[in-house]
Amino acid sequence: MGILSKILCVALTLAATPALASPAEEASAVVDQWSTTYSANDRDALVKLYAPDALLLGTTDPVATRGTEAIREYFAALDKGGRRNTIQEKNVIVLGENAVVVAGFYDFSRKEQDYAPRPSRFTFVVVRRDGKWVIAHHHSSPRAAQRQ
Repeated sequence: MGILSKILCVALTLAATPALASPAEEASAVVDQWSTTYSANDRDALVKLYAPDALLLGTTDPVATRGTEAIREYFAALDKGGRRNTIQEKNVIVLGENAVVVAGFYDFSRKEQDYAPRPSRFTFVVVRRDGKWVIAHHHSSPRAAQRQ
């Protein structure tokens, strides 16, 4: 193989190699996927975004929800359909190569309430386990009224 062929081969290999995303980008994408999946009312897919030992402090639950089955039960209302989530603001804080905090504001809405927004705030701790980014902790609470 000539030198020109070798250079072309290396160039094609590098061009075909996907760019590696940063921890911030990958964790942020998990939160975006959470919002999209919630809005699709796909409870099974939503639960798969959480680590098996994840902790959820849900918007409407007075107790901590821990683990796959409890989180699955928390999101049972998605089976009825008509639920939406829209992220309004997202802030990403990288703690390390395998841990990222994503916090901000989102709105929930329901078909039976004519999709009136219910402003809430969120914090996700997204971690890389076995090469996959998953939600280890999720806190959500109603958003306080705007200061005047």
